[in-house]
Amino acid sequence: MSTTKNSIPKMICSVLGHRFKVQKKITSHTKEYKCDCCGKEVTVNANGNIVPLTEELKTIHVGLEQLIVKRRSMKKVSQQT
Repeated sequence: MSTTKNSIPKMICSVLGHRFKVQKKITSHTKEYKCDCCGKEVTVNANGNIVPLTEELKTIHVGLEQLIVKRRSMKKVSQQT
């Protein structure tokens, strides 16, 4: 049986479970997580379930992050005047 470099961490995660750490904090409720061992990326959906981080969700997170940054900058401008 030949094992590759990627199959061993996946096997460890399948037996012991993933070790997710926050990779990116979008908002206080929305975060992206990545497993230290195998590199799997996940996020939490609106129902609170862990779901794989797809390209569509990444795009949504980028848009949400841009919206929040814009909103914060507008608040700073209004507070200064």
